[in-house]
Amino acid sequence: MSRILLVDDDPQALESTRKILQFAGHEVTTAMDGQAALETVRPSPGKTSAEFDLIITDVRMPRLGGLEFLRALSLCGKRIPVILMTAFGRVEDAVWAMKLGAVDFLTKPFKRQSLLTSIETALKRSLAKNSEEPTGSTTVQSLDLLLGRSQIIESLKDLVRRVAPTQATVLLTGESGTGKELVARCIHLHSSRPKKPFVAINCAAVPEQLLESELFGFEKGAFTGASAAKEGLFEAANGGTLLLDEIGDMPYSLQAKLLRTLQESEVRRLGSTVSKKIDVRVVAATHRDLKQAVQEQAFRQDLLYRLEVIGIHIPALRERPEDIPELAYHFLKTACRRHVKEVNAITDEALEALVCYEWPGNVRELSNVLERAVILTNSDQISITELPSHLLSSALERGKNLTGKLTGNPTSISVPLGTSLKEVEELLIRKTLEATDGDKNMTAKLLGINSRTIYRKLDKKAVENEPETP
Repeated sequence: MSRILLVDDDPQALESTRKILQFAGHEVTTAMDGQAALETVRPSPGKTSAEFDLIITDVRMPRLGGLEFLRALSLCGKRIPVILMTAFGRVEDAVWAMKLGAVDFLTKPFKRQSLLTSIETALKRSLAKNSEEPTGSTTVQSLDLLLGRSQIIESLKDLVRRVAPTQATVLLTGESGTGKELVARCIHLHSSRPKKPFVAINCAAVPEQLLESELFGFEKGAFTGASAAKEGLFEAANGGTLLLDEIGDMPYSLQAKLLRTLQESEVRRLGSTVSKKIDVRVVAATHRDLKQAVQEQAFRQDLLYRLEVIGIHIPALRERPEDIPELAYHFLKTACRRHVKEVNAITDEALEALVCYEWPGNVRELSNVLERAVILTNSDQISITELPSHLLSSALERGKNLTGKLTGNPTSISVPLGTSLKEVEELLIRKTLEATDGDKNMTAKLLGINSRTIYRKLDKKAVENEPETP
């Protein structure tokens, strides 16, 4: 018997669906809207939260709708399968529901068997996911670090799952900010050595003259200032995993020594004549094209072969926009904890703007944008006015509709030569206001000016056009 929370503001529909579920053998708890359901699921002072195997909720309800409830559920850290149902059947609602983590989307009126089939499928998927590893195991936690439900991320998780238990060296490639170190940590946690050290070094951040001693260590008196012996990072990571981040920036002269260390599984400190055996699983990462670097004689080909036993490419965020809502809410929750603020939601307009943006800084940039928005907002939700102006400009230039805020108006204007700067300024403000459906705050964001400037110029224009009093 499964425990199901049923949420619907229509008493008749709520009762009939409850009877169907109880007749099928499920234990059913009901709520009349998303807010009541959230209070049932979320723990509060002096009250423990109820545990459910599945939630079935309507989309359009007073106080808190189904989509908003789904977002709030994620912020609470609850991983309960959710089935959404609606009488309107809008495609965009279904898309957003799946992006936010819903397992199914049913259009009313639905047949009894369709509902029961959807429930059975959702419960089986949840059971299979929970039984892959014991609850709280390191392997489950490691893959949970890779947020997203897109096919490209699911394929990445599958590859990590297959590669991690081996001892092969791995080369992670991808743009800056895509989360290469996070994937490296997942490989370590999912390997046979998760309780051993995970050590990371950014090869581009350490001066060339210090990098060798950092990696391999040194003996006392090896060079001026070496007053005591020091172990290198290879020794520190012995038995565990060493991440060589930005390996493409490693000096060419040092690459030969790294190659020997990898081939012989031994390390020799600077100033020593004795080599020490080590057991280190090496994961390297770079945003550079190492094959091109080989052609330019900036990277050793034999070292590339040794590192790229397994190559894993981390996709850019623009390649998986369907993951942006889940990532955004994750970073929202993280920023709220860091800055001790209660921000519960992101408006549809703001979320659409985030999805429309191309994110040249990838996941790192998204994290920074959400943290900035949490700091700036004075309400319990992130609106479009808290987002950077360049992000909104990008969305506007790509002709996206921000849920009624950005219209289908042209995103460019043309003026004849000889037009005064004052007239061009007024025309640009007016056209941008039309494109944003009169939203002065968004217009100010897009134009990179203060909203008071728009009010002042509009008021001045109105005074100039006001008819004279006789």
